[in-house]
Amino acid sequence: MIFDKKDNITIITQEKASIVELVKKLDVLYERFKHDNVIIALTSLKPISLSEIVEFLELSNTHRKAKNSFVIVTDKVNLDEMPDELVVVPTMQEAYDIVEMEEMERDLGF
Repeated sequence: MIFDKKDNITIITQEKASIVELVKKLDVLYERFKHDNVIIALTSLKPISLSEIVEFLELSNTHRKAKNSFVIVTDKVNLDEMPDELVVVPTMQEAYDIVEMEEMERDLGF
């Protein structure tokens, strides 16, 4: 797991371990990034199942409730199957765009 911080965005890249292991580690390390917008980059992993992506649901809900963005980047899933509660995009650029849009919405009071 690699942490990379740019301004108010923490990018977490997972290269090897399973999604379940990653979510457990993120729960433990949550204090480290709880005030940042988070992008989880899963682009180097094998195809990811819907049940694996759903592992992020609780963490995502907690983070978004605190008025921060939580975006998962992977091109190895069927985006049409993703739950509406999770923000899943195929590219890093789209993740940055989502964070920027959500920042503007929060600034405007939405």
